[in-house]
Amino acid sequence: MGILWEKLARRAMFRFDAETAHELGIRALRSGLAAPNYSDASGLGVEPISRFGLRFPNPVGVAAGFDKNAVAVNPLASLGFGFVEVGTVTHHAQPGNPKPRMFRLPEDQALINRLGFNNEGAVAVAERLSKLKRKCIVGVNIGKNKDVPIEEATENYLACFELLAPHADYVAINISSPNTLNLRELQKSENLEELLAALSKAADDRVPLVVKIAPDLSEAEIEAAVDICSNNGIAGIIATNTTIGREGLTSSSVDSIGMGGLSGKPLRQKANEVVETVYRYSKGRLPIIGVGGVFSGDDAFEKIAAGASLVQAYTGFIYGGPTFARDVNLRLAEILKERGFSTIDQAVGSGV
Repeated sequence: MGILWEKLARRAMFRFDAETAHELGIRALRSGLAAPNYSDASGLGVEPISRFGLRFPNPVGVAAGFDKNAVAVNPLASLGFGFVEVGTVTHHAQPGNPKPRMFRLPEDQALINRLGFNNEGAVAVAERLSKLKRKCIVGVNIGKNKDVPIEEATENYLACFELLAPHADYVAINISSPNTLNLRELQKSENLEELLAALSKAADDRVPLVVKIAPDLSEAEIEAAVDICSNNGIAGIIATNTTIGREGLTSSSVDSIGMGGLSGKPLRQKANEVVETVYRYSKGRLPIIGVGGVFSGDDAFEKIAAGASLVQAYTGFIYGGPTFARDVNLRLAEILKERGFSTIDQAVGSGV
C-alpha cells in the first residue's frame, strides 16, 4: 500500500491544488475507500501510553487542521492513529481566508497554509461528535473567531469550550496559528494568564486542557508560557504550531506564495528544540505532544527523546499516505527495542 501510494495515488492527488486534494482525501476516508484497518494496537508493536488521565492506544496522532469538522475521526483511527485532534473549531462558523490558501513545497516536503480557521462552528461539530461512537481518543482544538478583538477573546473561547467540552477527551487551546490576525498576541503573559485562568475554571476537572504554542517563541517566552500553564492546572503543551519562518527552503515557488504557516520537514529541528525547552524547564512534569516534521518512526523517536510523550503529524501524513500511522508505529517499536526501552515512558526525555 505504501509503495502504491507513493508511485500512483500521491502522484494523482498532487495534480490537484493542495486544498482540493485535501478535500478529496477527506471524502475518500469518509467513504471507506482509503481506510484499511490498522487500528489494532497490538499489531503495531507499540504499547499504549497514559497521559492527562487518558489511555492512548499508541502515541501517534493526527494534528489539528486535518479533520477540521470531525467528519473522519473513525476512519483515521482505522488507519492506525491512536488519537485524532479535530478542529480548529471556532464558536461561530467562518469561511476562513480567501483562496488559494494552501500550497505544497514537494522539494522541501513541506506545506504552507493560511486557511484561517475555516470550519462549520462549535454547534455543528459538537452535534457531530455527540453521535460518534469513537474508536480512539478525540481531542478538540478551539480557537478565536477572526472578527473577535483580543480584548474579547476569553469570552469567545469560553463560549466555544462550553459547547465542545462535553464531547472531547481533551481540549486544545490554539493561541498560536499565524493565520488569524493578532491571535499570537494571546501568547503574551498577561493575555495568556487571563485566558487560561478562565478556561481552567470553566473546565473544573471535567476535561483536560492543553495549550498549543508557536515554534517562533524565544526561550524566555516559552518558559513564561510553561509557568502560566503550570500555575493554571493545564494538563500539557502541544509543541508546536506552524512557523512563519522560511529558513533553508529550496522550493522556487516560496516567494510567490506569500504569508502563511510553514509545516513539514523544515520545521522538524525547530519543533524539537521547543519540545526540549519545555521538557527541561518543566522538569518533565508537563506532558508534551510533539508535532512538526514527523515523517517517520525515527522522527517520532527524536521528539520522544527530546521530551514528548505523544506525537502528531499532518504534513508527514499528507506525503506518506494511508500507511503512515502504521509505518511510524512499527518503526518506533523497532527503535525502542534497539535502544533497550520496554515502554515509551522510559524513552521520554532520554535525549535531554
